[in-house]
Amino acid sequence: MGTTTSASAPASEGAVETRGIEPVPDHERQGRVRELFPTWVAANISVLLLTMGASLVVGNGLNFWQVLLVAAIAAAVAFGMVGVLSVSGKWGGAPGAMLSRAAFGVRGNYFPGAILWVARFGWETINAVTGAYAVLTVLRLLLGIQTNDVLVVVTLLAFVAVTYLVSGLGRKALNVCNRYSTYLFGLFSIMVLVYLVATMNWDAIFAKKAGTTAMVIAGIGTIAAGGISWVPTGPDFARYLPHSTSGKKIVGTTVSGAALVLLPMVLMGGVMAVSNPKLAGQNTDPMSFLGTILPSWLAVPYLVTALVGMVLINSLSMYSAGFTAQTMGVKLPRALAVSINAVISLVGGLFMMLVAKDFIGQFIAFLTLLAVSFSAWIGVYGVDMARRRKLAVRYDADSLMNTGRTSRYWYTGGFCWQAMTAWAVALGAGLCFTKVQWFTGPLATTWIGENGLGWAATIALAALVFAVLPAPRESVPAAGAGDAAGARQPAEVG
Repeated sequence: MGTTTSASAPASEGAVETRGIEPVPDHERQGRVRELFPTWVAANISVLLLTMGASLVVGNGLNFWQVLLVAAIAAAVAFGMVGVLSVSGKWGGAPGAMLSRAAFGVRGNYFPGAILWVARFGWETINAVTGAYAVLTVLRLLLGIQTNDVLVVVTLLAFVAVTYLVSGLGRKALNVCNRYSTYLFGLFSIMVLVYLVATMNWDAIFAKKAGTTAMVIAGIGTIAAGGISWVPTGPDFARYLPHSTSGKKIVGTTVSGAALVLLPMVLMGGVMAVSNPKLAGQNTDPMSFLGTILPSWLAVPYLVTALVGMVLINSLSMYSAGFTAQTMGVKLPRALAVSINAVISLVGGLFMMLVAKDFIGQFIAFLTLLAVSFSAWIGVYGVDMARRRKLAVRYDADSLMNTGRTSRYWYTGGFCWQAMTAWAVALGAGLCFTKVQWFTGPLATTWIGENGLGWAATIALAALVFAVLPAPRESVPAAGAGDAAGARQPAEVG
């Protein structure tokens, strides 16, 4: 237990994490629940929450108290699911994309895994664009430098490069960065809150009429979508926790960490929108409004600390994306797998900043589709977790790494047909309820579709179908059975 790292030291001990997708052995489970708090604080440090809060006022017509209600419910629901499914991380000591093999089968897992991986590309691109816009706003406010195409390319490239470097350091380095960014962002958020309290027209804010219940429900879905995208990666950050760790503490720490940032930022966005309704209409640059709402002496440091947070959000996402790539059979070390995401983020970001014109509209459309695509996985995985609570050995480490016929998770031909059926049916139904800028499902005009509850219907349907189908029976190979194909997947390093 000394501090010196040797050749025999666990893979998680160095400054740069070298452990890949293989389950963490018990003797390395030295994590603490409190480490999750700054992780989920950092995961929500995005100035886009201000814009989303403003859209609740301008687009949904909600008042102050309704915005607060929407933010609170969205944080509890979305990150409640993140916390609950994170518990499987301490059960199996592996990333969520790896544990998912136990539910879908070692081959069946490729299908939902592919969608989760592609969705990560989109999320990282959105974050990279937001970070680049933050840098451009700081340069304009601080140095008077106006945006041009060359500067867009340089700032986006710099943001993606820094994100890639930070994500490559691994869990321990991310924990340290998350902790200090939490302190800094908390300090400047308090300063912004004090400024708003002193300068906003509170009579006008509290005089605003309430919006409809339908708009409240739709708003919950919009705000919750970002949190839902973190559900499959929750186990990634809980896999170093000992088996004895309290599941309730994992859930409580996750929700409280996320809510600490999400609630005030969404509420601040709503308050700002009352005095400046154009806040929700910044279609091309979602960051520039801060220069008009806040004085430069406050806007610049606030944006800089938020920029650090956005780097960490993308780093957390890329960290997990590397695991997803490896479970998809990509025979690369995690660092190289992450580099694929970085390149895609750069290319996609350049398209959004130089070609596309409606950033916010695309962002909301992406969030809507993201929530539905992740929700089908959540419903199946949640039922699988509930069933495993009764098992003495909830996840078999060797079988998780084994992609051949001798794996307990081979099921039928490598597929758990019950899980695959539930996932496919729910995903298809969820898309039918969905309406975005460039896609309208056939059921989008129903009550569920009009209220933006496609994601909730998807979770419920996936869970229901999987629960009513015959319970899957894990494969139990004969003792000494071999696999001519070489079943065991090598443990990639980070």
